[in-house]
Amino acid sequence: MNSKKLTNFILGAMALGVLVGYLVNLYGAGTAFPDQYVIYISILTDVFLRLIKMIIAPLVFATLVVGIAKMGDASTIGRVGLKTFSWFISMSLVSLLLGLVMVNILKPGIGVELTLPAIEASTGLNKASLNLPEFVRHIFPVSIFDAMAKNEILQIVVFAVFFGVGAAGMGSRADEFIRNLDMLSHIMLKITTAVMKLAPIAVFSAVSSVIAENGVSILMTYGKFMLSFYAAIFTLWIVIILISSLVLKNRTWTLVKLLREPALLAFTTASSEAAYPMTLERVERFGCKNKIASFVLPVGYSFNLDGSMMYCTFAAIFIAQVYGIEMALSQQLLMLLVLMITSKGIAGVPRASLVVIAATLSQFNLPEAGVLLILGVDHFLDMARSATNVLGNGLATAVISKWEGELEG
Repeated sequence: MNSKKLTNFILGAMALGVLVGYLVNLYGAGTAFPDQYVIYISILTDVFLRLIKMIIAPLVFATLVVGIAKMGDASTIGRVGLKTFSWFISMSLVSLLLGLVMVNILKPGIGVELTLPAIEASTGLNKASLNLPEFVRHIFPVSIFDAMAKNEILQIVVFAVFFGVGAAGMGSRADEFIRNLDMLSHIMLKITTAVMKLAPIAVFSAVSSVIAENGVSILMTYGKFMLSFYAAIFTLWIVIILISSLVLKNRTWTLVKLLREPALLAFTTASSEAAYPMTLERVERFGCKNKIASFVLPVGYSFNLDGSMMYCTFAAIFIAQVYGIEMALSQQLLMLLVLMITSKGIAGVPRASLVVIAATLSQFNLPEAGVLLILGVDHFLDMARSATNVLGNGLATAVISKWEGELEG
């Protein structure tokens, strides 16, 4: 299935999913049918995401080890790592700051009529894992097999870096093994091509189940908040593209076009992981060398979540606005810095963005129960966040490749 056909099928599946979900919610009201529909139709999305996750661990490991072995010495790896993290931190600050600016300009929480949860209401989110000691421990795997079994990308990256450096130190004796790992990565991409044929079915399942469960009325209730957030995300896309174009020049739009399909897949499934294999293939097609792409991209999935960064500041100030709590500019900037640090620990945390927001609210004496306000529409917002994360990581990979003189074309 070529990329244009796949895009059309995904868009068609999304439209059909909205229609079917609406009909199920409308005509099944007052019965158990909508709940049963959601339970069974969601199986299709779960199967697709499981198949994608099945591919990610061996793909990340194989491509990263091959890439590092090809880089050669540790000084090159250190240089690429420094450039990568400098870009990630800069983009995180841009995303957080832009989210803060947009929520203050658009004021989505002012004048909305929502039933506010009691301030003492529990969110049910586990914030225990969101602290520096736990995050540092979490980075390093106890076992590579355990990390692969749980699809812990960050732990796989750490092991692959050590393994790649060790393989590079073996010289020509490791050449055959590296060639076999390279073949493994190509096999994984071949499997991805087959799995991607199921993407439209998964998209239909994901969209129809959300609409069937919540109805379209929830979109009307939170219309101002959602439109404001999407406007902020669109602005972030423009900013990221313009900053990247300072390095990539006229080729930036070529890459953006190549990233349309993986971004659309991430948007419709609300999962940036689902788009990882396709994103890797697209940046390499653009001209990024595998040894750079296989390092920057998986690390970016833990440290360069531009969409999630913006959402953290946007949602936190929205909750303050809804409860009528005034926050001074100095407090908002302090919140930005806190989010900059805590958000780097969200890799591997379930419902990561919501957990970060809940933890931050309590630090600034804002009602943690405010998170309950956005739970109902979080899936629709996660769609935009996931697509943005894919775009940000794709552009970051190309920028680092350009800086290293490893960008072809």
